[in-house]
Amino acid sequence: MPKLGMEPIRKEALVKATIVEIGRAGSLDVTVSQIARRAGMSPALAHHYFGGKEAIFLAAMRHVLSLYGAEVRGALAVAEGPQARLDAIFRVSFSATNFRREVVSAWLNFYVLAQSQADARRLLSVYQRRLRSNLLACLRPLHGHGAEALADSLGALIDGLYLREVLKEGPPDAETALRMLRDHLTDKGKDPNP
Repeated sequence: MPKLGMEPIRKEALVKATIVEIGRAGSLDVTVSQIARRAGMSPALAHHYFGGKEAIFLAAMRHVLSLYGAEVRGALAVAEGPQARLDAIFRVSFSATNFRREVVSAWLNFYVLAQSQADARRLLSVYQRRLRSNLLACLRPLHGHGAEALADSLGALIDGLYLREVLKEGPPDAETALRMLRDHLTDKGKDPNP
């Protein structure tokens, strides 16, 4: 008989193992057996908890998004003013929690899965809407009518910086990513008719 309270602990271990294995492989081309082995349990137990690899991966992305959301809320709670709030979103997007090799790889594979899997597409859509909403709340007081286009380009740039990161060698370079975001904001925020 299973011990009471072990299920959440085991599920969390499987979720974390999934992120590590996808990061190691650089794709979703990992097996439930590999994930379970990394989590220190049997493949049968992993199947029992999640039903299959796709469900484990979606749980892993929910975990990643949950951590990201909590970090954004915490950073926004202490930021004063729209510019500080905007910078807080940028910093969280490229924090050590969110911008590490295995998480970046998981994000990339999540985008691929969202093309063919409805639950992944819905989860991605929720993330994108929240990011856009947070960016707009900061940009409207700073850039008025140009805020929507700027929010869209900043969201696309964040996604692009993740893509660029996963394709390069070496450790993630958050400072360069942040500088590129800030430079984009400065360039796009300039009045074309001074």
